[in-house]
Amino acid sequence: MITSVSGIRVGHYTDIESITGCTVILCPEGTIAGVEIRGGAPGTRETDLLAPMNLVTEVHAILLTGGSAFGLGAADGMMRYLEEKGIGFKTGFGKVPIVPAAVIFDLNVGDPSVRPDPEAGYQACLNASTIVKEGSVGAGTGASIGKILGSKSWMKGGIGTASCNLYDQIVVGALTVVNAFGDVLDESGEILAGARSPEGGYLNTAESMKSHPIPKAFGRNTTLAVVATNVKMSKEEVNGIARMAHDGLARAINPVHTMYDGDIVFALATGEIEAEKDAVGVVAAELVSASIRCAVRKAKSIAGIPALT
Repeated sequence: MITSVSGIRVGHYTDIESITGCTVILCPEGTIAGVEIRGGAPGTRETDLLAPMNLVTEVHAILLTGGSAFGLGAADGMMRYLEEKGIGFKTGFGKVPIVPAAVIFDLNVGDPSVRPDPEAGYQACLNASTIVKEGSVGAGTGASIGKILGSKSWMKGGIGTASCNLYDQIVVGALTVVNAFGDVLDESGEILAGARSPEGGYLNTAESMKSHPIPKAFGRNTTLAVVATNVKMSKEEVNGIARMAHDGLARAINPVHTMYDGDIVFALATGEIEAEKDAVGVVAAELVSASIRCAVRKAKSIAGIPALT
């Protein structure tokens, strides 16, 4: 789990009735963050400040949420929680918690009038622990994949996590919310789950795009990932890890980074040890792929959307 990185905790808020939710990643003091945005339809908050040239270097939490842009309001509840704990960026006039956030579009699954709000973000923080539930929970509650033919083709997405230990006590972890327009590929590159063909089996979204126009109404997607490590990094270096980790999306989702997705990877470095940086990026990409497949394999059918199992 991503919580194998010491100090990282994850909490979910799940609204199974309205089929939405949010997921928070709480960071230890001194965590440096970066981000890479490659999808054509992102919904974000506080991501510009993660650019290497900007002032703030540390973050205190990350929000991944359903509800499209409405769901960004859940970050207000996270800020309230962190303020109560005395956590934030020192301004001289109080501490301001830094909570970058990103959304998926799930309004087409449950009740579109109900979205994660500040109370949802606050509750997710209260639920945070080192044990991470996977599948149809938190921000993955209303997630779906394989949507080129709309609701008649899609399957259930979700949330997954993975981690590993390397030499010299390096720890790397990843957590991914899978709500992709495309298909999810298994370890051999074959379609694991995705757009279902009316004739049975899988349609193969990438091949279908070569011969059929895409209905723009189905641009309701996005895959979000967070990778974390205990390695000490500069702001420039951690942004580089976020870029490398996007390779993991490309290996496990096809097509990816389309104009119909808002694909984003956050990277976190807690700074416990000095170690090789590129090895972290290589492993981060592998773990993003693994967490994507884990999300699909552990998802459960909701609202008539079939899951893999």
